[in-house]
Amino acid sequence: MPTVQDVARHAGVSVATVSYVLNGTRFVSPALRERVLAAVRELHYEPNAAARTLRSNRSHTLGLILPDLRNPFFTEAVRAVEDVAEAHGYTVLLANSDEDPEREATHLRVLRAKHVDALIVAPAGAPYHELEQLVEVRFPLVLLDRDLAGLGAPAVMLDNLAAARAAVDHLIRLGHQRVGMIAGRPPISSTVDRQRGYRRALDEAGLPFDEQLVATGGSTIEGGEAAASTLLELASPPTAIFAANNLMTIGAVMAIERYGLTVPGDVALVGFDDLPWADVFRPRLTTVAQPLYELGRTAAELVLKQLSGAEHRPRRVLLPGTLVVRDSSGAPEWLRAPIQLNRGRSSSPRSNSTFSGKARLTPEGTAHHSTASRKSRAL
Repeated sequence: MPTVQDVARHAGVSVATVSYVLNGTRFVSPALRERVLAAVRELHYEPNAAARTLRSNRSHTLGLILPDLRNPFFTEAVRAVEDVAEAHGYTVLLANSDEDPEREATHLRVLRAKHVDALIVAPAGAPYHELEQLVEVRFPLVLLDRDLAGLGAPAVMLDNLAAARAAVDHLIRLGHQRVGMIAGRPPISSTVDRQRGYRRALDEAGLPFDEQLVATGGSTIEGGEAAASTLLELASPPTAIFAANNLMTIGAVMAIERYGLTVPGDVALVGFDDLPWADVFRPRLTTVAQPLYELGRTAAELVLKQLSGAEHRPRRVLLPGTLVVRDSSGAPEWLRAPIQLNRGRSSSPRSNSTFSGKARLTPEGTAHHSTASRKSRAL
């Protein structure tokens, strides 16, 4: 069984440096840190976790609770969290809430019992007692992908309102007057913000809001198919549909095909969450791409800053999306180019500031920004 002395000898550093890397107690240069971690891997060194926890009052583990591990959206974010954690000497304990707030609360209690040093949570619903307690005692906590109003915890997510507004605006500019929306789970902040973006695009275009054109798809393939069917059976069905997540986009395509219709010939379609298969799908899907790795990386870095005492004020970090224009929206060839929607922002939870930058396309398909403001692993 290799010892800490063996690791130090193998890496060519002092025992103290190995201790600093494994316990995260002092700054170690990236080059030295990597030498130590490489030696740990090569020697299969396994430090006594219980002893380390007693000595440093830290377990060097981060808890990560996600709502649906079946959704490939979260895979890249998990990889980013693990990359950042490993680089700082931490491991990640992963739990799946299955979009169930009670199951999420149970996972949170179990992870706390395992003495995780910090938590990253993509919440499944409204705030609950255990989360509120963590905020009260200033336990390192960051919300990922979704916010919880009134909780006062830092959050890292896409600027969902701006992204949804751009997606719907794209369809309106292509001439569609009746644009339907397939919305996700109602309690989730991303669902609420995407619906707000949908309505804002209609308002800015002078189009009336018709509640019949919004159907809830529950953020699942089955729900997306059912919601699309509801929209297509209207007496005056939409000529375009905005599906507010990747799974519901698949369901919408299935429903449109089942009704004997074509995309974009009969119904134009814009989805959300760009994934590798979006470009090989036929027709190729126009969709909003999220910076998935960046979301996970930012959340992990923020929670580690809390652990080090360098971050105190709750922040709401909004990252920009990209509208990737392909075939399914029926855009002309020269419009088919990725459009960066905004530059992202960071604010306190009380900030009501909005982006004023608006993306426009030249005939060559290059995105530019004007400054003119608009209306406004298991446990």
